[in-house]
Amino acid sequence: MNWKHKILIPVTALALFTLGWEALVWVNQWPAYKMAAPSDLPAAFVEHFDLFVQMSWQTLWRTVAGLALSVLAGTLLGMIMGFSRIAREALYPLLVGFNAIPKATLVPVIALIFIGQHDFNTVLMAFLISFFPIAVSVSIGLSTLEPEYRDILRSLGASRVTLFTKIALPKTLPEFFGALKVAATLAFIGTNLVEIVSPHGRGLGALFRSGETNGDYPLMFAVLIALAVMGILIYYAVILLERIFAGWAERSETG
Repeated sequence: MNWKHKILIPVTALALFTLGWEALVWVNQWPAYKMAAPSDLPAAFVEHFDLFVQMSWQTLWRTVAGLALSVLAGTLLGMIMGFSRIAREALYPLLVGFNAIPKATLVPVIALIFIGQHDFNTVLMAFLISFFPIAVSVSIGLSTLEPEYRDILRSLGASRVTLFTKIALPKTLPEFFGALKVAATLAFIGTNLVEIVSPHGRGLGALFRSGETNGDYPLMFAVLIALAVMGILIYYAVILLERIFAGWAERSETG
């Protein structure tokens, strides 16, 4: 599939989705306070353009910061579990149990523990909700490493660091980037949970709450579209990194 198809197909899908959304509102004759149509959104973007720029940046940098922390912590935790069966058996139940907790219930708890630390709370929630898939993917990738590779390298005097950098790390990259695509989306969810559930006047979540309070439904839907666009941009940024660092995996699958 060439680059024209990779651009044309997603753009066509987005256009069809937009037309279907517009047609759904038109056929049902829904007013804007019930379901805003795509044609209602440009006016909302223009009217609140400065707010969108400011709030989008606030949401973006907190999300990226939380995602970066999840990559560091998730990779380290995944390495520990991948190389140690005892650590894996001890930590997996804790991770699964923590991940099963609805993250919306953690927002007021974190807000009470770190009162007034709005930026820290938002970054922390983005981290807490996104590190799990990264840790699990790295752990699975390392724990399923063929023992023959380990035995050969160890017989040649290779250290654990050499084993990780030469064999384990390249092997886990496809799984890592697959998990990173999921984690990027989850990080946005974590950021907006704090901005909506524990509002502090910052980020797109706060702008969404403002539209809800004032009954400005086109603004609310415009915020949702802005979040979706930011999520898509982060997703394609991860794909670009995957092409750079693990492009060999895609070539081997298609070859």
